[in-house]
Amino acid sequence: MSTQSSIVKNVLHAGTKYVPIVDGSKVHFHFQTWKLGKEKILIDDSKKIGKKEPMVLVIGHKFKLEVWESIVKLMAVGEVASFQVKKELVYSYPFVSKTLRELGQDQHQVKHTCTMTLHTEGIGYPDLDDLISNPCDLEFIIELIKVERSDEYEKEMWQMSINERLELVPMLKEKGNKLYSQKEYEKAEDAYSQAIAICEQLMLRERKSDEEWIELNKIKLPILLNYAQVKLIQGDFYAVIEHCNTILEYDKDNEKALYRRAKAHIGAWNPDQAEEDLKSLKTINPSMGTIVDKELESLKKLRKEKLEQDKDALKKLFPKENEGV
Repeated sequence: MSTQSSIVKNVLHAGTKYVPIVDGSKVHFHFQTWKLGKEKILIDDSKKIGKKEPMVLVIGHKFKLEVWESIVKLMAVGEVASFQVKKELVYSYPFVSKTLRELGQDQHQVKHTCTMTLHTEGIGYPDLDDLISNPCDLEFIIELIKVERSDEYEKEMWQMSINERLELVPMLKEKGNKLYSQKEYEKAEDAYSQAIAICEQLMLRERKSDEEWIELNKIKLPILLNYAQVKLIQGDFYAVIEHCNTILEYDKDNEKALYRRAKAHIGAWNPDQAEEDLKSLKTINPSMGTIVDKELESLKKLRKEKLEQDKDALKKLFPKENEGV
């Protein structure tokens, strides 16, 4: 039995325009799902379940309910149509429905289903459990709201090929640099973070000893260095130390990483570690001697001030016995 012969379409409201729907197109639509039999029963309404938002389907990405791709390709924008579909094409519907119903819920409220609980407890919705046990034909009433070509919307990460992700990394880095220069630190942090995440996702596909992993790491480290600078400005000193540790693990003489880690150690008040990093920096690059000496002198003053503060605090905690006599 072909897919077309298993679907019966009935137009309820004519559309305004036809847009070719091909692989990569993003389709937005509302839907109602009706169970057909002796009586017609409403199972789902996208305006009432989950986030109460239109369904968004990217054509060609093997959605669990493949018949929906076939259905929307038969429609025009603005059209409302009914599609009666044979049960052989909708066995997966209960699982799709469960996912859509639980969109936007707290994860601890969501009932997770494994093979064992499926057989003993079902998937947590009596009407869907009944549909699993007693498959039947379904009717979908679809309202096609919008169709976007692949070049009309920004792809989500999961839609991108490896090459597309790699091409995005330098663009995100440049975006972060521009935002940083404009003092838009939170936005710069987000751009750097996205670029780093892409690199790390691709690195997971490789072994550490592989040339591909090594090259990806070389791309990642300068972005991580920029990210550490943003965190330093934001006063997140422990994050800076952690990220600079990662950079120095692979590039032990990285001057910027040493300097930023030293500044973070001062902020977190790890003066010994800060002094060690500054002295290492001076050894690696003697031309930075003036800057390092200034930082060391400042650190020396901070130590003295901290010592005086600690002494004052102790005096307040342990006043002299003859005080006040």
